Amino acid sequence: MLTANRLDEQLHAGRKTLRTHPGALLLGSTGARLWADYLDPVPGFSGRFDFIHKVNLPLLFKIDNNLTESFEPCRTEWYPSHLRMEYTDHRLSLTERKFIAWNDCAVSCQTWTNRSNEELVLRLNTYIETFQERNGNHLQGLFHIEHYSFDIAGAIAVSDPALFEELRLQPGQSGTFIVSAAFGISGQDDIGMLHERAADYAERGWTADQIIDKQSEEYQEWFDHAPVFTSSDPLLNKTWIYRWFLLRHNLADPQYGHLAYPLFYEGRSHKKSKEPFSKGGWEFSKLINLSVPLHIMDARWYHDPLYGEGPLRNMAASPGEGGQFCCLTVDTVMHAFANFSCWAAYQLYLVHRNRDMVAELLPSFKTQIAECNRIHGSEKDHLMIEYKHTRTGKEYQPSYWYFHNFPKNPKDKETYTHLKRVDRTVYHYLNTLAVANMCEVAGDSEADVYHRMAKRIKRDILEKMWDEETEFFYDLHYQTDEKAFVKNIVGFYPGWAQIIDEQYNGMIGHLFNEREFRTKCPFPSVSADCPAYSKEGGWMGHYVKGRNGCVWDGPTWPYTNSIALDALAKESKRSDHQYDSFFAYALREYSFLHFMKRDLSQPGLVEHYNSATGEPLSDEQEYNHSFYIDLVITHVAGLSIESDRIVLDPLDTGLDYFCLERVKAAGSEFRITYRNPNVLPDLQDLEEGYRLYVDGELVFSNDTLCRIELPLRELANKKGAILS
Repeated sequence: MLTANRLDEQLHAGRKTLRTHPGALLLGSTGARLWADYLDPVPGFSGRFDFIHKVNLPLLFKIDNNLTESFEPCRTEWYPSHLRMEYTDHRLSLTERKFIAWNDCAVSCQTWTNRSNEELVLRLNTYIETFQERNGNHLQGLFHIEHYSFDIAGAIAVSDPALFEELRLQPGQSGTFIVSAAFGISGQDDIGMLHERAADYAERGWTADQIIDKQSEEYQEWFDHAPVFTSSDPLLNKTWIYRWFLLRHNLADPQYGHLAYPLFYEGRSHKKSKEPFSKGGWEFSKLINLSVPLHIMDARWYHDPLYGEGPLRNMAASPGEGGQFCCLTVDTVMHAFANFSCWAAYQLYLVHRNRDMVAELLPSFKTQIAECNRIHGSEKDHLMIEYKHTRTGKEYQPSYWYFHNFPKNPKDKETYTHLKRVDRTVYHYLNTLAVANMCEVAGDSEADVYHRMAKRIKRDILEKMWDEETEFFYDLHYQTDEKAFVKNIVGFYPGWAQIIDEQYNGMIGHLFNEREFRTKCPFPSVSADCPAYSKEGGWMGHYVKGRNGCVWDGPTWPYTNSIALDALAKESKRSDHQYDSFFAYALREYSFLHFMKRDLSQPGLVEHYNSATGEPLSDEQEYNHSFYIDLVITHVAGLSIESDRIVLDPLDTGLDYFCLERVKAAGSEFRITYRNPNVLPDLQDLEEGYRLYVDGELVFSNDTLCRIELPLRELANKKGAILS
C-alpha cells in the first residue's frame, strides 16, 4: 500500500491547457535549456518554445499532410514525462507521443493510418528561415536571437528520410515515424554533437514504445532521489507528488553566462507577448532572488544538494553593485528583491552538512547583511525601509497608501509612503541569524557580532511594530514610526521567525477570524476588513495591472500561504498544539489550490487566486513560488534537523496513518511512520503508534504522536535500543 508508484501513473491528467488560450496544450517535460510554453494541436512541435529564457520560437518542426488541415477535436493525455495526442476522422488517424528530453531534444513518435481512398502524403515542415541546410539524413540551422547574447543551433533527424521530401501511405496503410530535433548554443555546442543527439532517437531503430519507455525511465530517475510521503489523505499525497514535479519542471541548467550553475525558475510560463521572437513583458524563466529561498526550503530535502546550492553560487558569482544578490539572466545582473536566501542556505546546510559550501559562500552572505543595512537601514533603529513597493515582491500592499487614505490612483508616487516593512525586516533578522550560525560552522570569529545584530533587530520588531491593542504587527512610516494600520499577511512573519512568546499570543488569532484572514480561500494578502481589500485583485475598482496582474491587496498567494502555514504550525507547537486542527484545515485548503477546480485529476498551480472563491486569477501554470514539501516533513511528519539534534514534533492533522521515508539528512536516512491504533487494523505494513527509524533500525516508538529531541551524536548509540 505504501510503495511509491511511477510519477507518470500518479500525476497522469487529461487535457491541460492555458486558461487564456484554450487551444494551447501544455507539456510537462522540460530540458535543461529547452521547453514548450505551449503546443499547438498538430503533429510535431508547433506553438511557442523557449531556450534558457523567453524567446518565443514559433516552430521547431511539424508534419504536414494532404488530407486534413485541422486536428481538432483531438484527445490528449498529459503525463509529466510526455504528451499523447490522438486524432481520428474518416480520412486518417494519428497517434503521437512527444516530449522534450533533459538533453534539449524535442522528440515526436507518430503513427499514421490512411483511412481514405487516396494517398496520404506526409512532409516535414520546419521554420523556413532556419533549417535550410541538409547534411545527409539531417537538417541543421540557426535561430538568431536578437535580444540575448546567444543564438540557437539545431539539428533534425528522421527515422525515414522520405519525410524530407514526400512520404506516401496508400489507402489502408499505416506507418510509424520518429522525428527528433536537438538544440544548443551556437558556437558553444558542437553541431556534430547535436546531430548525434537527434540521431540517437530517430535513427537507432528503436520502436516508439521503446523511446517513450526510455524517456519515462530517465524522467523518473530524478524523482527516485527524493523522499516519499504517503498517508490516509489522498489530497496531501497527490499534492506532495505534484510539488516534486514542480521542482523538476522548473529545474534548469543553462551553463552559460551568469547562470553557470543549476537553478529553479519561478515558472516556465510568462506574462508577456506570445509574438514570435518577442521579448516584451515579464517572464519568470530566470533567476529571481525573491523565490530562490522558497525553492531551497523544499529542494533541501532532495538527496543531492547541487540544486539548492546552484542558485546561491550563481548569485554569489554575479552580484549587483555592492555585492547584493540580484535577479539574473545569462546576460544581465538585474534588480534585487527582499529575500531570506541566507536563512535558506543555512537550512540547506543543516540537511546536507556541506561545510565547504558554507565556507565558500560565507563572505557573500556577510555582504548581504551589510548591503541590506546600507540600502535599507534606518539611523534610528534596526528596521528595514522599503522605498519601492515592488521590491518585497508584494506590490500594491495597501499599507504603502495608508497615510494617503488609499487614493484611487496608486501609481502616483506622491500618494504612497516609504515604509519600515515587517517582511523585509524579518528576512533581515533571519539572514543575520543564519550568518551568525554559519560563522560558527566555518569557525569564523564574527559569529557573536551577527548574533548581537540579530538580537537588536528582533528587539526593534517586537517593540516598535507590535500593537498591543489590536494584537498585530504593522509596517511603520519610515520617518515618524507611525503604524500603518493595515493588517498585511506579512504581519504573521514574526511568528514564522519564532521571535515571539506568550505576550504575542493574540497575533495568530487573526488567521481564524472570518472578517479578516479566514476567507473562503485562505489566506488573503491583506485582511478583508481593510478599505482597500479586493478579493480578485485590482485597486479600488480599477485593474491597474490588467486582468491577471499581481496586486497584493486581497488575493490569495501560495507564496505567503506557505509562510503563514509555517507560522501557524510553529505557534501551535509553542502553544501546546492548540491550533493543530486549524493547521490541518488550512493545509488542505492550500493543497486544493494545486488542482484546477479542486479536481485531483487536474494538477496545476498558478500565481494567485480569488480569496473569496478560489478562482485562479493568473495563468502561469506550474508556478513555482512557494514551499510545501518542507511543511509536510517538518509539521505533518514532525521532523526538524537542527545543528546538534533532530526534533520530532508532529501536529495532529487527523491522519489515520502516514509514512515518510527515504529522507537523507545529517548523515543518516530517516523513516517516520504513524498508525492510529484505533483504525485500519488491516494495514499490515505499518506498526501501530509513532515511530522513527534511522538507517533502517527502529530508535524511537510511542503509542501516540509526541515530541522528542534526539542529539545527533547519540543517534548511532540508540540504533538497536528502542526508546519509548
